[in-house]
Amino acid sequence: MARAAERAELVPVIGLEVHVQLETDTKIFCGCSTDPAEDEEPNTRVCPTCLGLPGALPVLNEAAVEAAVKVGKALDADIPEETRFHRKNYYYPDLPKNFQITQYDAPLCADGELEFSHEGTRRTVNVRRAHLEEDPGSLRHVRDGPADLDVRTTSVDRADYSLVDYNRAGTPLMEVVTEPDFRHPKEVRAFLEKLEEVLEYLGVFDASRDGSLRIDANLSMVEASEVADDGSIADEVLESANRTEVKNISSHKGAEKALGYERNRQENLLRRGKAVEQETRHFNETHGNTVSMRSKEEEKDYRYFGEADLPALQVSDWKQRIAIPELPDARRERFSEEYGLDDEAASKLTSRKAVADFYEDVAEQFDPDLAAAWVADTLLGELNYRDMAIEDVTHRLDEFTRLVELVATDEVTTKNAEEVVLRTMLDEGLGPDEVVEREGLGTADDDEVATAVAEAIDENPDAVDDYHSGEGGAINFLVGQVMQKTGGSAAPDDVNAMLRERLDE
Repeated sequence: MARAAERAELVPVIGLEVHVQLETDTKIFCGCSTDPAEDEEPNTRVCPTCLGLPGALPVLNEAAVEAAVKVGKALDADIPEETRFHRKNYYYPDLPKNFQITQYDAPLCADGELEFSHEGTRRTVNVRRAHLEEDPGSLRHVRDGPADLDVRTTSVDRADYSLVDYNRAGTPLMEVVTEPDFRHPKEVRAFLEKLEEVLEYLGVFDASRDGSLRIDANLSMVEASEVADDGSIADEVLESANRTEVKNISSHKGAEKALGYERNRQENLLRRGKAVEQETRHFNETHGNTVSMRSKEEEKDYRYFGEADLPALQVSDWKQRIAIPELPDARRERFSEEYGLDDEAASKLTSRKAVADFYEDVAEQFDPDLAAAWVADTLLGELNYRDMAIEDVTHRLDEFTRLVELVATDEVTTKNAEEVVLRTMLDEGLGPDEVVEREGLGTADDDEVATAVAEAIDENPDAVDDYHSGEGGAINFLVGQVMQKTGGSAAPDDVNAMLRERLDE
């Protein structure tokens, strides 16, 4: 036990390579569409260029460059006078040319940063580079089923064989490479959530697309004593620690899970006096573990050389010419100042650009606090329960504002609006007025409420006695009785006041 206590504390050192699919109408070097149909057949959205056939030449997509510049500006990165493309040579079945057109020593963006929150603390991660490249195709790992069944998709370790689909080949990618600034898998997840948030605000990314964000993560373990007070680690320490690269992680949660497993695996090896092999590993989402794929390549293994078919690209003036929208942190701060929202509400309402836009449309017509309560709490809660997104109801903005109006003008009680009208609107596609009329949810008039109050008092003498004895729950019971008699169409605050007035006479 004494020996175990003397063991040095180990700290993970993590760096990321985040591959982001950029939203453009066509691929990065050809005119093939990037918008797949749901029933699309494999290998139908291809041409000689993205298939790498002899004699086919690449032509750079200007929209991809503009999207990359927007990302660079959002990361506060340096954009050089000139940038170039290179060929990264390696063999893989989904890489039709046996090389990938990418950028090497002259990336489009360098020396940027991204600030995010983790467990209540603001953190800044440095971005070493962000560059443009083409996406390879995709592999479908399949396993033969019984004779009367089609082949079934499975994990790579269980597949009988793999099929290649080149429809994705040539989709524009931006690879965001961070410094090894992460010290915990949870930080990685928080960073990825913030990066995706920024990309969505820029309008260059669609998280709903399959494979739209893929992560390769490098992890090594160092002794805690080697970490400076500011979190930095000397280059010689980083170079001496063997690291593994975990490939093709497809989600924020997956990144946290994969790196948590890899951290524990490496720490257990080192605790037992064994060496960590410098290798590339695959994350198996089904089992939540990583498995060895191959020894880790070095830069020299890729034999980079300049892409002779693409001239150098002049982009230095684009940083001034291309505008970017208000980013989430700035919008969050403005919501607090302009609408008087607390930090929690402002954060919830700006986590998605579509949500923030929806809220501002509602807040133009109603009190900002009322709009915030309905959008941030009521609407988003009901959408989340139904596994729906704000995009599913943006076309019904007028119906939603009408519902808020019905509440604001006391035509429908808040309870009925939330529990009946909104839920029926989402479940059946009806408008708020249709639901109110069908369900008879108009607010009760004063005479109807007064009658219900009198009946509740007459029918519940024990509760009346408890009220006069100072029993706090008695009034709530009586309010419930009145609400039941009015079918929930009376305002609870008004009922409470009317009951107290009658009981205190």
